[in-house]
Amino acid sequence: MFPETLDPQVAWLSAGVILCIAEMLVPGVFLMWLGIAALLTGMAVWILPIGVAFQLALFAILAMASIFLGRRWTGSDNIASDDPLLNDRLGRLVGETVVVTEAIAQGSGRVRVGDGEWNARGPDAAVGQHMRVAGSQAGALIVEPI
Repeated sequence: MFPETLDPQVAWLSAGVILCIAEMLVPGVFLMWLGIAALLTGMAVWILPIGVAFQLALFAILAMASIFLGRRWTGSDNIASDDPLLNDRLGRLVGETVVVTEAIAQGSGRVRVGDGEWNARGPDAAVGQHMRVAGSQAGALIVEPI
C-alpha cells in the first residue's frame, strides 16, 4: 500500500501541510512559518535534485528566514486597546475622589475607594477629608488635596 521509500519532495510538502494544519489546530503563529519553510524546501527539492544534507540546510535557512520575516510582519500589527488601563487597577483610580479613613500622617495612611480601603501616600490629612488620587506607587495610592 505504501511505497518502500518516500520521495523527498513529497515528504517535505507533506510536512509543510501538516505543520500548517497544526497551526490552525493550535494557534500560536509559529508552526505556520516552519510549515512555509518545509513547503518551500519541498518545491526546491522537486525542481532540483539535491542531497539530504543540503535539504536540511536549506530547510534550516528557510525556517530562520520565514520566522524572522513573519515575526516582523505580524509584530507591526499591534492592536490599540480601547481600554489601556483594563488590567491596571491602581491606574484606573487616578482622578477618583477618596475619603481618608486612617489619618495620613508623615506621608502615609489609608483611604476608602468605593467599598475597599487602600494604603495611601500624600500630604497630612485628617480622617473624613476628601482627597483626589494622583497616581500610584508600590501598591499605594498617591493622593492630593482637592
